[in-house]
Amino acid sequence: MANNDIVMLEGGPLIDPAALENALGWALKPEGLCKDDTCVIVHDRAALMSGDRVDVTAVASLIDRPAAHDATSDLVAIGAPRDLRRAAINDMRAPDFTLPDLDGLPMNFSDHRSKKRLLVAFSSW
Repeated sequence: MANNDIVMLEGGPLIDPAALENALGWALKPEGLCKDDTCVIVHDRAALMSGDRVDVTAVASLIDRPAAHDATSDLVAIGAPRDLRRAAINDMRAPDFTLPDLDGLPMNFSDHRSKKRLLVAFSSW
């Protein structure tokens, strides 16, 4: 997720509570962290906040999603819900995604469905 409302600090990515719903689909309300008809109780609201901003990785943890952030490139990634991750593991199918090829053109993983594929992933951190 790249969002101008997110501020990267040493402790992690922070977002204005008013921009949270637009960025993640979840809103911080008096009854908890809510999306549509679902609310997750926030027992310690102070642990979710840093000053007047919401800690994005703390929100991800509350909604049971993995999160990774890279302060150097100002990027935050929030993973899929647990049930989708579990289904992908049980099905032994990688979810479809799009990445640029060596020429910068978008390439879908599913475009090569009938071929053997090797995906090599690494991180510089």
